[in-house]
Amino acid sequence: MEIRMIRTFQMIVKLGSFQKAAEALQYSQPTVTMHIKKLEEELEVELLVRAKTIKMTEAGRIFYERADKMLKEYEYLCDAITDFRHGEAGLVRIGGSEPWVSEFMPTLLPEFVKLYPKVQISIMSGTSNKLSEMLANDLIDFAVCTEPEANLQIQFKPLLKEPMALLIPQTHHLSNKKEITVKELKNEKFLMTMGNCPIRIKVESIISEKIDELHKSIEVANISSLKYYVQANLGIALAPIVAIYPEIPGTLLKPIVDLQEAFQIGILRRRYDPPQGTAVVRFMEEVEQFLISRHKVAHSSMIYRMA
Repeated sequence: MEIRMIRTFQMIVKLGSFQKAAEALQYSQPTVTMHIKKLEEELEVELLVRAKTIKMTEAGRIFYERADKMLKEYEYLCDAITDFRHGEAGLVRIGGSEPWVSEFMPTLLPEFVKLYPKVQISIMSGTSNKLSEMLANDLIDFAVCTEPEANLQIQFKPLLKEPMALLIPQTHHLSNKKEITVKELKNEKFLMTMGNCPIRIKVESIISEKIDELHKSIEVANISSLKYYVQANLGIALAPIVAIYPEIPGTLLKPIVDLQEAFQIGILRRRYDPPQGTAVVRFMEEVEQFLISRHKVAHSSMIYRMA
């Protein structure tokens, strides 16, 4: 059943004439007659009694009552699809590792929400490997995280390399040193993320290679929380700058002069993605610009302190 046939029927009833309906719809009269004939054949009932005055049959009255609702719903649907196509509606499902989800997303979202108020947003967090699984299962559209383990279904677009730095209490015995080496961290109590976290694995590898021994004080599930445990003088934290910048009162951010390791941070998405809505594409672009600009600010600050 074609929408134009329903519109033709509705117009005939409103104007009381095939000829007037044809003029209003800018169709020829044979086209209007054909629309009604096809509609009646499809429904297998007579809708209109053709006489000097056009009258609806009982079936025609039932159809007319429903036709207006059908056309309004169709118009709503067309408007929704138009908004979706232009990026003004739809659902954006974002995944992210910490501190992206807790600290940076609230900074980025307000402007996007203001520009696209009809877009629904869903935010989920997890480790890079967990986010990779979520993408493979179509639970999110894209994610911001460090590079996960290899997965043929997933592709990772690196945006920047995030060096590591040291966060210590302001009262720490290394607080006045301009240059700190990894060896000087021997016997220090390290605050660590949980065992399945890629950052935890990298930190343990660095310490094992350069110091030989790791003294853990507390394991913290959320990397964004590390700075608060450092503030409480419960240990020190070795982490990507993005996770511990800016410092909070009572803490100091220090570069490690002989530590070159860095994390790749970027966009994670399915390798063979179907075409995505404009809203998803636009928000991915916003995320990329935000990450790169924030990275420049954080590292300019670090360079200034080291000078």
